[in-house]
Amino acid sequence: MLTRRHFIQTTTALFSAAAASPVLASSWPDAAQKAAWDAEVTPPGPNPWGLHPRFLPQRIVANPGLVPGDIHVDAVARYLYHIEEGGTAMRYGVAIGRGDLYEPGTYEIKRKVQWPHWTPTQNMIKREPEIYAQFAGGMEPGPQNALGSRALYLYVGDRDTYLRIHGTPFPTSIGSRASSGCVRMVMSHINELYPLVQIGSTAHLYSPEGSVTALS
Repeated sequence: MLTRRHFIQTTTALFSAAAASPVLASSWPDAAQKAAWDAEVTPPGPNPWGLHPRFLPQRIVANPGLVPGDIHVDAVARYLYHIEEGGTAMRYGVAIGRGDLYEPGTYEIKRKVQWPHWTPTQNMIKREPEIYAQFAGGMEPGPQNALGSRALYLYVGDRDTYLRIHGTPFPTSIGSRASSGCVRMVMSHINELYPLVQIGSTAHLYSPEGSVTALS
C-alpha cells in the first residue's frame, strides 16, 4: 500500500465514484454541445463555490525526481498534483472516497473522455440502492452527470478498476470524503488539467492512514 510522503513543497512556505460506462450509450454529444456545456460549467469568477482558497489551482515547486506528467493524490490534504517539466506542479483540491471506498495504489491512465456517460457499478447499486438503482441503465452526459465534464480512467495492467479522476456536479464536496471511491475535481479545474494528461501516465493515490496532519 502506498503511504503519503513529502513529495511537494509549496511556493508559499455523494454521488460519484467507481463507475463504468454504459455498454450501449444512446447518444454522444457533438462538438457544439460539448462547448455549450463547457461554457455552462465555467465559473464567472475564481471561486463562486466558496471553497477554501487552498483548494483553488496553484502552481507550486515539486520535489526533485518526480516524473513530469504523473499525477499524485494526497488523500490527507485532499490535493491532486500534476507534475510539470522544469520542477513545478499544478495543485488542485479534490474529494476522495468515503471510508474504505478510497483505494490507494499506483494506476495507469489508459482512457480519457470528455463529457462521459456514467453507470453505477453493481456493488454501488447493492450498497446504496436508494441512490443508484435508478441509474442502473446509465446516465447520459451533461452538467448533472456524476462524472461531470471530464474523466480519466484508472487501470492496473489491462484491468479497468472502475476508479476515475473526474469532474463533479457537487463542487462543494471538494476537500471532503464524499465519493464512492473516485477522485473528484471541480469541473472547470479538470477541464484545465484534462488536455495536459497523456494516455499512459501514472496516477499515484496515497493512503490516508498514518499520515501527518496536512498543511494549508
